[in-house]
Amino acid sequence: MQQMTESQMAVSSVDKVLANHIYEYKKGVRRMILFTCNRRFEQQACHRLCRQSIDYVVQPAGKENVNVYFGRRECLDAIRLFVTRPLNELTPEEDFILGAMLGYDICAQCERYCERKGKVLD
Repeated sequence: MQQMTESQMAVSSVDKVLANHIYEYKKGVRRMILFTCNRRFEQQACHRLCRQSIDYVVQPAGKENVNVYFGRRECLDAIRLFVTRPLNELTPEEDFILGAMLGYDICAQCERYCERKGKVLD
């Protein structure tokens, strides 16, 4: 029995995560997905999305990674307009909008927003 190399295991796990995201998108669980991966998997991910006729936007995420946003065109159009710098540099308002668009828990997003604004209310 042949064992998988570390590189093959990385590809396999990237494939599984991407496949799950695509499944959730196609089933309507989420309207937009953010998939972060190493640059070496970018072409593979984009090819898979193209084959399934899913719109996407790719943005750098540091030196080695990329963020691949995919989903509804309306959502991606908004991403192109306001996610124009690294995610950690988004304003609290932009961060809140992005989290809501990605379907994150809205109460957790509200807490995060208040913390980022420096106003944790009791």
